[in-house]
Amino acid sequence: MGTVLICLILAVIVAFSLNSVRRRIRYGSSCCGTHDPLPKKIRVTDKDASHYPYSYRLIVDGMHCSNCVRHVENALNAKDGVWATVKLEDKSVLLRSKSPQEEKELSQAIAGAGYTMLNFSACG
Repeated sequence: MGTVLICLILAVIVAFSLNSVRRRIRYGSSCCGTHDPLPKKIRVTDKDASHYPYSYRLIVDGMHCSNCVRHVENALNAKDGVWATVKLEDKSVLLRSKSPQEEKELSQAIAGAGYTMLNFSACG
């Protein structure tokens, strides 16, 4: 009887833990100050990399979760002729563009989303 009770308690603890992990993955962690669902993704219609002759690598400070990634991608993808892809692991953004981009404009867009651009460099 005691073993069954301990197993039930452990099962409840595991269930609560898995639910917590699921919520963090789906809604982001508390780093964004909210547990709201992710904002609607701004989709880039033209995903043919050959149409984007300019590319830049940005390093962005302050990103910690999928919510952060979505905010930064949306801030950049809202610009006309831009396709941004964020890699959370190294806090970098690969930004493809149909026209040359100014560092100041990109920095302001990222700052508007609540983050800081640390580095801006043109790629090959």
